[in-house]
Amino acid sequence: MAEANLILVGVNHKTTPVEIREKLAFTKGKIEESVDLLSNFPDIIEHTILSTCNRVEIYARANYQNSAIQSIKQFICDFHGLSAVQLEEHFYSYSNEAAIEHLFRVSSSLDSMILGEAQILGQVKDAYSLAKDLRSTGLVLNQLFEKAFSVAKKVREETGIAERSVSISSAAVELAQKIFDDLENHTVMLVGTGEMAELAAKHLISYGVKTVYVTSRTYERAANLARTLNGSALDFEAFKNELYRADIVITSTSASNFIITKDMVEKAIQERKNKPIFFIDIAVPRDIEPDVNDLENVYLYDIDDLHIVVSANMKEREKEAENAMHFISQEVNKFNNWLGALDAVPTIVEIRKRVENIGNQEMERTLKKIPHLSEEDKKIICQMKNSMINKILHKPTIKLKQKTQSEDGHIYLKAIRHLFHLDD
Repeated sequence: MAEANLILVGVNHKTTPVEIREKLAFTKGKIEESVDLLSNFPDIIEHTILSTCNRVEIYARANYQNSAIQSIKQFICDFHGLSAVQLEEHFYSYSNEAAIEHLFRVSSSLDSMILGEAQILGQVKDAYSLAKDLRSTGLVLNQLFEKAFSVAKKVREETGIAERSVSISSAAVELAQKIFDDLENHTVMLVGTGEMAELAAKHLISYGVKTVYVTSRTYERAANLARTLNGSALDFEAFKNELYRADIVITSTSASNFIITKDMVEKAIQERKNKPIFFIDIAVPRDIEPDVNDLENVYLYDIDDLHIVVSANMKEREKEAENAMHFISQEVNKFNNWLGALDAVPTIVEIRKRVENIGNQEMERTLKKIPHLSEEDKKIICQMKNSMINKILHKPTIKLKQKTQSEDGHIYLKAIRHLFHLDD
């Protein structure tokens, strides 16, 4: 009997540089093209392709594990016109429990470049949805992916894996919330139009910041970004006098000297009547004079401070990831038990068929020896035969289902098939 194995073959950001990953990527059109090609492999029963910027993975249910893994590796190489020898060092492959655990980890963002990021779950759902539409999945992969989604949801709900900020822009928002509690209706000023400053501003806007000012040495850039953020542009020379309007100031210029000084901030805080002001200096070299932090109700964080926050938060996420893995391990065992019971079903069906055939043959042989029996008597004998078969097989069937869910269930299953000559 060929065993139905779950297997996974792939590459990701840990094993493979981006210049190779991008050559292995599957667009939607390529996935559609690959369905028939993969289905032509006799060992592969069902399959799903997951392709993101950080990973390319093919999950499959196969008759024979080793040959199917080699077939998928060769398929990936041939499909993209790349050398199998060159790619061999980058491939990883898992089977059965390890493959199940890997998908649960991926879906729960425990295997992501940024631990706890939310995007990957949507990408896995999209990959599975496309595979279902293309009818390349079946009973086992459908159940596996649905379970992966419920596991990912539970990990996010029951751990703090996604609670702490692990990007510079989101760390800035986290700090701002500690200072102002509620960010709604506050004002932010961007000094410079750097990408991280823009991201931080967008994060702040999503948390309720209503007013945005943008200034830059190049007024046109400031105006363009202001339009994007639904804000107002300021002339670079004028922003110093408008500083008092901002609750949060984010700087990201390429200036070689400080563009915001202690005297400038002291004047702004007086005009604000000592209302707090939060400075985020993302620039290197720094834009804001460090002595600004000595002023009362003024809070200054530079890029190193933000990295410290991100690092501390990442450590907290790593702790939560350990908690998540305990839960994932339990779910892997449950799914593996379901698979074990599924493996027992064909064997149970074959045993019953074998026993029923023997019972029917013996009953026919017996009835020929007593031809005087009425049709009613023959029915009674047939019912007795069926009742005996059911009673004989009832407890062994229950025991077989239980045993195939244990760690050594596959050994037990092979022994049963051998005893009943099912593979002869």
